[in-house]
Amino acid sequence: MASGTYSQIYIQLIFVVKNRENLLNKEWREEVFKYMSGIVTAKGQKSIIINGVEDHVHLFIGLKPSMKLSDLVRDIKNNTTNFINEKKFLKTKFSWQLGFAAFSYSQSHIDNVYQYILKQEEHHKKKSFKSEYIQLLEKFNIDFKEEYLFDFLE
Repeated sequence: MASGTYSQIYIQLIFVVKNRENLLNKEWREEVFKYMSGIVTAKGQKSIIINGVEDHVHLFIGLKPSMKLSDLVRDIKNNTTNFINEKKFLKTKFSWQLGFAAFSYSQSHIDNVYQYILKQEEHHKKKSFKSEYIQLLEKFNIDFKEEYLFDFLE
């Protein structure tokens, strides 16, 4: 990155397990999230918080303009897929579903987003992932077609 380049880009990423299966087991989920954080850091980006539940994950990162967001997500998904499969956490093969969501925030929102991601398990006792996801898309005025959303198994 060129000297004299300054940025402040905060992004919340959301992506899901293929077919929205409940495969991110609580026993090893934290180890996977720490691994994800290591990938983000190794790519020269800032990992603020990573958390999720059985079927999806939220990452809150500080993104530098030297990295394409889609490349970072691809690398996180590829590396964590390999990590989960090599560790044999599951009897079946693990993979992430195609696609992801990305939402940008200002400096003043960092604490609120951090707390929201920290409390994912508690949050999803009250609200389904589908309603959470659609609410975020609408809040950020993102045009979407329901048939192109993640595979929702209700």
